[in-house]
Amino acid sequence: MTAAERLARLRLIRTPHVGPVSWHQLMMRFGSGEAALEALPDLVLRGGAGKARIAPAEIAQRELDRVAELGARHIFSDEADYSPLLREVEGAPPVIVVRGDTAMLRRPCVAIVGARNASAAACRFARQLAVDLAARDITVVSGLARGVDTAAHIGALGGSTAAVIASGIDIAFPPENAALQEKIASDQLLIAEQPPGAEPLARHFPSRNRIIAGLAQGTVVIEAAPRSGSLITARRAGDYGREVMAVPGSPLDPRAQGCNLLIREGATLIQNVDDVVEAVGPIDTRMVREAAQTFVVASAAPDAGEGERRGVTELLGPTPVAIDELVRQSGQPSTMVQLVLLELELAGRIERHAGAKVSLV
Repeated sequence: MTAAERLARLRLIRTPHVGPVSWHQLMMRFGSGEAALEALPDLVLRGGAGKARIAPAEIAQRELDRVAELGARHIFSDEADYSPLLREVEGAPPVIVVRGDTAMLRRPCVAIVGARNASAAACRFARQLAVDLAARDITVVSGLARGVDTAAHIGALGGSTAAVIASGIDIAFPPENAALQEKIASDQLLIAEQPPGAEPLARHFPSRNRIIAGLAQGTVVIEAAPRSGSLITARRAGDYGREVMAVPGSPLDPRAQGCNLLIREGATLIQNVDDVVEAVGPIDTRMVREAAQTFVVASAAPDAGEGERRGVTELLGPTPVAIDELVRQSGQPSTMVQLVLLELELAGRIERHAGAKVSLV
């Protein structure tokens, strides 16, 4: 990949209203970041907005330079070092920033997540489970949060562990984990989706959780409240067709309610490392695509006309609706519906939701 193409791809994902889904659609439609950037103003205009606010080249170049200064690098979704499991999930990040050894993502990966205010027993169990998984050459993935996440990373330091953070690669959060984060970046693997300098805002954590779930063949939850981020990670793992596992706890402990709920809903009950290995099992390599060297234009699909655009837009409202339902009710080809939605998203008129649903902003 040329330096100009890397810059164009980064500008594209840093442009307002270009999300992971629309980024991949633009790349498939135009074949390169440079061609997509050139076409973007016209697409935004057709979507009903004014001038496109494309990320300036200077800002994107500054990010590339800053990442290099930090000893990190950008990996795009079609590059060989990108996780083959993460590449398969809906809304996979077009680019991630990494420090460390990406080879560990080629090994079997298991995520361990849980409560930030975890009990001493839960932290001890998480740490020992991570030790046992690492001893079997399994990479432990977690989010470097307080409590269970921290215990899991510490337990796996003797083997391999990957930490996914909600901030920029140069921001330590929580502050007390600064030394651990640096050790993981130096000896293991640190992953961020946000650009350097980005603070860990609340909206970044669900995005981080989807990466944790996407990297792993299965997710183990150890203590979690019913509406916690750990359960979001577990439900994402289930949506991706990955194994969801939970450690049972006392009904008297509110921190165990989320895990007990998962087990009641069908999650695998976990008591030791053997249970995890049995639940995850080997993954069929035929299910994982190898990285493509370039994006190939799928087809020369015709542009949407006013009739097609109006037919799709009139079916949209503030309530999220499945894209498949829009295709069925509009009577238009799926490619045409996707193109109209792409134009609307680039214009800032729709929002994408989990489960391939969209709604008007």
